[in-house]
Amino acid sequence: MLADITIQNFAIVKSLELEFSKGMTAITGETGAGKSISIDALGLCLGDRADANMVRPGEKRAEISASFTLEQNSAARRWLQDNELEDGDDCILRRVITKEGRSRAYINGNPVPASQQKALGQLLINIHGQHAHQQLLRPEHQITLLDQYAGHQSLLDKMATRYQRWRRTKNELKALIKKKDDIDAQQQLLEYQVGELNELALGEEEYQQIEEEHKRLSNSGDIAMTSQAVVDLLSDGEETNTLSLLTAAQQRLSELAALDSHFSPLAEMLEEARIQTQETSQEVSSYLDQLDMDPQRLQYLDQRMSTIMSLARKHQVQPDALYETHQQLIQELEKLGHNDEAIEQLQADVDRQFADCLDTAEKLSKSRRRYAKELNKLITQSMHQLSMEHGSFEIQVENKAKTHLSPLGGDAVAFLVSTNPGQPLQPLAKVASGGELSRISLAIQVITAQKVETPSLIFDEVDVGISGPTAAIVGKLLRQLGDSTQVMCVTHLPQVAGCGHQQMFVAKDTDKGSTTTRMYPLDYKARISELARLLGGSEITDRTLANAEDLLVAA
Repeated sequence: MLADITIQNFAIVKSLELEFSKGMTAITGETGAGKSISIDALGLCLGDRADANMVRPGEKRAEISASFTLEQNSAARRWLQDNELEDGDDCILRRVITKEGRSRAYINGNPVPASQQKALGQLLINIHGQHAHQQLLRPEHQITLLDQYAGHQSLLDKMATRYQRWRRTKNELKALIKKKDDIDAQQQLLEYQVGELNELALGEEEYQQIEEEHKRLSNSGDIAMTSQAVVDLLSDGEETNTLSLLTAAQQRLSELAALDSHFSPLAEMLEEARIQTQETSQEVSSYLDQLDMDPQRLQYLDQRMSTIMSLARKHQVQPDALYETHQQLIQELEKLGHNDEAIEQLQADVDRQFADCLDTAEKLSKSRRRYAKELNKLITQSMHQLSMEHGSFEIQVENKAKTHLSPLGGDAVAFLVSTNPGQPLQPLAKVASGGELSRISLAIQVITAQKVETPSLIFDEVDVGISGPTAAIVGKLLRQLGDSTQVMCVTHLPQVAGCGHQQMFVAKDTDKGSTTTRMYPLDYKARISELARLLGGSEITDRTLANAEDLLVAA
């Protein structure tokens, strides 16, 4: 419940402190006095958009603070706990706007974004503006009113969650299908490239081996000549060779060693050199015997190396990296091969999630049809009370989820009305006049407000277009609502104002070129005078005073 509000330098308000009570509070005043200013200021504390023009001329900033009691508001207490902003059973919302247009928002002294104030504000107060009857013509507002009355928020949350999941998966599938042509083209290219490399069938280290063999075969003549020359120098030379010289020298050293032991190690060293020379000569000779000078093999190697180098240039890699490139392309081709499987899986997910959406939408539709029947009866009865004796109201709920799914389900909701005998039910915009629309709108707001958990309701001149006996009924309806809920009603009708449990008066003063709005509560005697003013205008007679007192007594 709203306990009090403090306003500083807002619009034409210099300073204003108001305390609010339970029940219905009527707010009256002369035209242009600023009866709706307190509601506009409260809207800022509830997260409305701030503007530099809201700051009183000549002042640096405007500041609005509203205090709420939360004993019977479990939803708001839970929200504060979830957001770690709880501070006992009370809650204080504060908003500061500078003349430059900057604003700061606070909840229980903690700075917060205005969006958080707005989220909390929806749990504290429900404001019905003076243009609510115009909103009533909009289909999206009609379905919102029905949902508020039905109170199936958990179904709405589930519907929104499932719808978003379905849309997200559907978009993924659409994107994957869109890329399929590109993927198919890429797959064809990879298949061709892998086919070429498969045909080559290059081993992991084959290129290095081929390169060595090709080098050996292409230089086999020089290798043979040089190897033979080495053998000749080492052992096969007719005139002289290394092996014969080493043998002769080793024999001389052996003779010297027999005369002097100092030469024994030297003789052994030459013996080792002679043996190594002999082994080297034998190895070179063996190599010569095995040397293959097959020109056909060399031609094969020429062709294979040419193919390898050609494919390496095509793939822009070195020949010795072609094997690794081949393996990478095979892996990429395998991945692309799973594309169709991914599309099939996503399609299955989309179908399953769409079925979940349809299931929730059907449950939501059943709930709406159920509560629509209740509302049809209650609003029709209220229309009869509001001087529309032959009126009839019906909410049409048509499930179109299979073709028109949305986060709200798949229902097309339409408010239909008949105001005269024999007139068929038709959409509100086609049938109801301005006055009738205002009365129907008020009836809907009062009835739906009884089902909304928000503990405070504000009606801002929603009785426009209503007068006479109808106004008295409207006042009684609002007072009945005030018996269980805090109701604040800005009105210009004495019949409505007289039904308030309490009444506040708004006045505008002008002094030395400065205008100030003030608001204050009226006692019993002052209420009679204000009601008499509303009844009789500028001339207040004993009769109008008596009529005003009758209004209070009747309430």
